Amino acid sequence: MPIDAAAALAAPPHVRELAWDHQDVLLYHLGIGAGPPATDPRELRYTLESRLHVLPSFATVAGGGPPGVIRALSVPGVDVDLARVLHAGQGLRTLRPVPVRGRATASSWIVSVYDKGTSAVLVLRTDVSDAAGPLWTEEAEVFVRGEGGWGGERGPSWGPASPPDTEPDQVAALPVREDQALLYRLSGDWNPLHADPGFAARAGFDRPVLHGLCTYGGTLKSVVDTLLDGDVTRVGEYRARFVGVVYPGEALRVRMWRPVAAGAGGGPVRVAVGAVERDDAPVLAGTVVTYG
Repeated sequence: MPIDAAAALAAPPHVRELAWDHQDVLLYHLGIGAGPPATDPRELRYTLESRLHVLPSFATVAGGGPPGVIRALSVPGVDVDLARVLHAGQGLRTLRPVPVRGRATASSWIVSVYDKGTSAVLVLRTDVSDAAGPLWTEEAEVFVRGEGGWGGERGPSWGPASPPDTEPDQVAALPVREDQALLYRLSGDWNPLHADPGFAARAGFDRPVLHGLCTYGGTLKSVVDTLLDGDVTRVGEYRARFVGVVYPGEALRVRMWRPVAAGAGGGPVRVAVGAVERDDAPVLAGTVVTYG
């Protein structure tokens, strides 16, 4: 059996050392679409090292190396074809602002394996700490087609979560450059699904698709810029489910609903992202940004 749930859950944490600096942060910000207009002070806080603010979603690529969706496939008990794997969702909780330069230790392990019948879902948790203490925790949800049916726990529903049925409080445009995936992959996600047309076809797509984590980062930037006046330190938690693909060159629409009664503590903000040219076909759902 390609997925041995018991072996995956029993595997010890994988520990690795992370290191990053301003160049990694700048590259990440450019990869998720920061920059234009190049002289705008609101963009320069993401693209100029002398005034750099780190978007919390940089945590998903800090230190380089493969993303969580790939690291989960190297866990004992997991032996699957990469072409059958999709990134289902991502969660992030920041405990302190992510520094421009840092060295930290990351511990990753499988916390859940769900049997969806015709597919399986793995949840990989990663805790990151530096010399001053915990920095962030993230969870990557990995969907594996054709690997369910062993009678395991089904887990939570993986269907798309509907956005609120009221008009959004804010709407932002999120353009995706034609070369966006080629730039974003330089931050460490070398999955050929995002660059190689032949591999994309084998995975069932007409052409390479954008990294889910690229859309994830660009969406958080839209929320921070639109609702938090660019203050990246206010983000506490951020989670999203990837329910549709994005093709490089498309335009996305980010709809945001403020909390009904936020009070002094802020969030959560509900967010939905859709592809404009495909009648707002859902891309991110169940998306929440909690801030303070």
